Amino acid sequence: MRIGYARVSREDQELALQTHALMQANCERLFTDRMSGTRSDRPGLSDALSHLRAGDTLVVWKLDRLGRGVKGLVDLVLELASRDIQFESLTDQIETTTPAGRFFFHVMASLAQMERELIVERTRAGLEAARRKGRIGGRRRKMTDSKVASARQLLAGGLPPREVAQNLGVSIPTLYRWLPASERQSSP
Repeated sequence: MRIGYARVSREDQELALQTHALMQANCERLFTDRMSGTRSDRPGLSDALSHLRAGDTLVVWKLDRLGRGVKGLVDLVLELASRDIQFESLTDQIETTTPAGRFFFHVMASLAQMERELIVERTRAGLEAARRKGRIGGRRRKMTDSKVASARQLLAGGLPPREVAQNLGVSIPTLYRWLPASERQSSP
C-alpha cells in the first residue's frame, strides 16, 4: 500500500498541490498536518506511520514536508527501513528501494537542513539590520502613550476598568498590563 503524507506550516496555506500529486502517485490513503515541520507531535504523521505495514511505502511530495532536520529525517527513514517500509519523495525523486536511492536521500536531507539553516540565518540578519535602523518587529502596540494617560485620568475619575478598556478599544488584561494595580490605586 502507498500511504501519502502532506504538510503545510500554517493554517492559511493550501494542501491541494501536495494532495493532488500524492493522489496522482497512486496513494491509497492520505494524511495531513497544518503545523511546522520542526514539531515532533504531528498527529497526521503519527497516523500515517501507524497505518504503514511491512512492504508499504510512505510517499511525500517533497522531503522537507516530512521534517526539517537531517537527524530527524534519517532516523525516521531508518525506522521505516527496520519495519521493511520504503520511502519516496516525489519532487526530489528519491526512493529508498536501492542503495543509490538511500545515498541520494542522505544527500538531499543534508541539503534540506542546510537550506533551512540558511533561511534562519538570513532572517536573523534581516531582523538585526532592521533593529539597527530603529525598527521593532511584531504588531503595533494597542496602548499608545496617549491611551495610557487617558486611562489613568478615566480611572482616577472613578470609571470602572471594564468601561475604560472598552472606551480605549483594548481588553481588560491589556489595560492591566499597562497600568499595574499599584499605579491604578495610587492615581489621584
